[in-house]
Amino acid sequence: MDRKDIGSWLQGPRAALEQQGMDFGYPGQRLGMPQTGPGSVARMGRRLSALVIDWLTSNLIVTAIFSGVAYGSVQSSVLALSVFLCQVTVFTILIGASFGQQILGVGIRAVDGKKLGTIPTVLRTLLLGLAIPALIWDRDGRGLHDKITKSIAVRTR
Repeated sequence: MDRKDIGSWLQGPRAALEQQGMDFGYPGQRLGMPQTGPGSVARMGRRLSALVIDWLTSNLIVTAIFSGVAYGSVQSSVLALSVFLCQVTVFTILIGASFGQQILGVGIRAVDGKKLGTIPTVLRTLLLGLAIPALIWDRDGRGLHDKITKSIAVRTR
């Protein structure tokens, strides 16, 4: 065993396969998307930042509307999740992105580039609310919730 073996283990299977000559291409290449710019796959940092904005906004709405509910309580958490799911669903149906995604230039589209329909949007949001499907993604950066609904998060600017 040498440094090369340990390095491949630390870097993961993709790095080890790339060292053996396998070319994975860029995220979205298999789907015919551009490598950079509008229409390319939105990177994880931008998507996580949008999620944080949406979650903070949901908490602010709950705090403003339900002043009698103690922040951090189970009731507050359920209300915040409900507001989050409603906000993401409604904004994605109407403008193709949640509030936070709109701010950061991320949009949700069907893989074929068209607007995502109402039923796939609702299903995608419910799966996002479960969290686990969003934590499992492929080499194109599509979470399990995106794969199930045949959607993808793309850069809009």
